[in-house]
Amino acid sequence: MTPLVRTIEPVDLVQLATEEALQVAIVVSRYNEWITCNLREGAVAAFERRLGGTESTVTIIEAPGAFELPLLVSEAIQSGAFHAVVALGCVIKGETSHDQHINHSVSSTLAHIAADHGVPVGFGLLTVESAKQAEARAGGAMGNKGAEAMDAALDTLAMLEALALVEGDQANDEDDDDEELE
Repeated sequence: MTPLVRTIEPVDLVQLATEEALQVAIVVSRYNEWITCNLREGAVAAFERRLGGTESTVTIIEAPGAFELPLLVSEAIQSGAFHAVVALGCVIKGETSHDQHINHSVSSTLAHIAADHGVPVGFGLLTVESAKQAEARAGGAMGNKGAEAMDAALDTLAMLEALALVEGDQANDEDDDDEELE
């Protein structure tokens, strides 16, 4: 017997957004603002490209620095006001290992927040060796990681919505099975 292979396709976010306005927060660090403003602009442009023409909105929340991103992302999620959150920041290596501690702490905490709350968190924290690398990733030769983080958050939201439909279908199938047993 050949096993059944099933692929779950993401829901159409534009269609979903016409049924319910999607709310997305961008939490952006003010530290290295000359870079993070470009990341924010990229994220907003990606949001508009994907959900423009719907009633959906994006809300900007400013953080003092990258280290404060997880707390503000967590609070945004716990408010219940947002379907997804995008975290944006830029940590440039200096003379000490300070950057490594911040990068590790922020990235692992953001991953835990997303998993614990079941809300997509787009990861747009640049962890770079130089200002030149940061510029390349904030709208330069390497693209815009803010836009990529928004796309990742929206893609994850679309898949979570699809998974919720699968769970609903399975619950309905179990109810049908129960009725047949009676």
